[in-house]
Amino acid sequence: MVQVPRNPAPRAFSAPPEHDPRPGPPGGASVHIHLGRVFKAEGRNYFLLLGTTLFLVIFGLVMVLSSSSVDSFLADQGFFGGLLRQGMFAVIGIPLMLVVSRLPLAFWRRVAWPAMLITCFFQFLVVATGLGVGTGGNTNWLNIFGIQFQPSEGIKVALVIWLGMILSQKQNQLDDWKHVFIPVFGVGGAALLLVMMGGDLGTTMIMAGILFGALFFAGVKLRLLVVPLLIGVGGAVVLAVVSPNRLTRVMSFLDENCTEFSGLISQSCWQPLHGTWALANGGIFGVGLGNSKAKWSWLPAADNDYIFAVIGEELGLIGCVVVLAMFVLLAFAFLRVMRSATTVQAKVSTAAAMVWIIGQALVNIAVVLGVFPVLGVPLPLISAGGTALLTTLVAIGIVLSFARGDRSSEPIEANKA
Repeated sequence: MVQVPRNPAPRAFSAPPEHDPRPGPPGGASVHIHLGRVFKAEGRNYFLLLGTTLFLVIFGLVMVLSSSSVDSFLADQGFFGGLLRQGMFAVIGIPLMLVVSRLPLAFWRRVAWPAMLITCFFQFLVVATGLGVGTGGNTNWLNIFGIQFQPSEGIKVALVIWLGMILSQKQNQLDDWKHVFIPVFGVGGAALLLVMMGGDLGTTMIMAGILFGALFFAGVKLRLLVVPLLIGVGGAVVLAVVSPNRLTRVMSFLDENCTEFSGLISQSCWQPLHGTWALANGGIFGVGLGNSKAKWSWLPAADNDYIFAVIGEELGLIGCVVVLAMFVLLAFAFLRVMRSATTVQAKVSTAAAMVWIIGQALVNIAVVLGVFPVLGVPLPLISAGGTALLTTLVAIGIVLSFARGDRSSEPIEANKA
């Protein structure tokens, strides 16, 4: 007779460890998915730049809604007309920025020249054909089949790409002015001239800053930049004097009282003076979001060039400080990307984008504060304007592509002479 034990001893087994560093067999049934690898390329610089950009865009949509509601209603577009228009461009621009951020560095090398030629061609149509549309004394819009856009904003993006490419090719010849100034001021200067032919001095100055900023951060010695910088400043003064519209702005800026006759406000003083009053009305804490008085047809371009005045009125000094702090954080993110760049092209293109966006923000704020005369440049990522928002987001997308840690090109150290 066979005896069967009532409680047979179970087979000894051990639970698999939570993480086995040893690779499994080729035909194993278990698959380990490491989600960290998906985000390995997107480091802190990437998310710092992306997060700051998204905050400014969302903040800008809120302020565009507040500052444009009255003008939109008077234009039979409802109170939300300005927000819907700006929101449409934001919905297009943010995904476009993310798509651009996935493109490799080699792509920007290939498209540098085509981007420059195409955007300059569109700007040529603005100043040389009947397709150009003028506003505020400047002809800087192009109307094709009822669609209006600013080719000059596209030229800024093209300069960011092209300057990175050309200066990376000339990195061993930066001490020779012929190899630097002839291509940079030849091609870049021609682009500036096309924009200047449309009368937009403010955009021309921003583009000139992009050229000099790229040269400086590329490593060109300051003594080589002094002469072209003086020539550029002299040219800007001449262009300001020869134009009656720009001369009027300068003279109103120099007028201490900015009034004519018995306390009547002159037309040229109307905008800067009401901008100052809006800031003063806000005080420290502001009058509250949506409660601006200046936007009730008192302040021209309240949702565009002078949106910072509405921010100061509704959100007070605290709101203005927050905006300034966010642009400082944005500049810090740009600098971090530049510091970690492994190629000259990535470093120069990031520097060009930084000078453009941060420099334009400082100019816009300085105009509202009365430090500069009215130049007509919007506040990046915040002011209303579809073309400006799209091109700024594309430029940031290019920098994000560098922040992802592209290693497709030879490092800077290997290219040094």
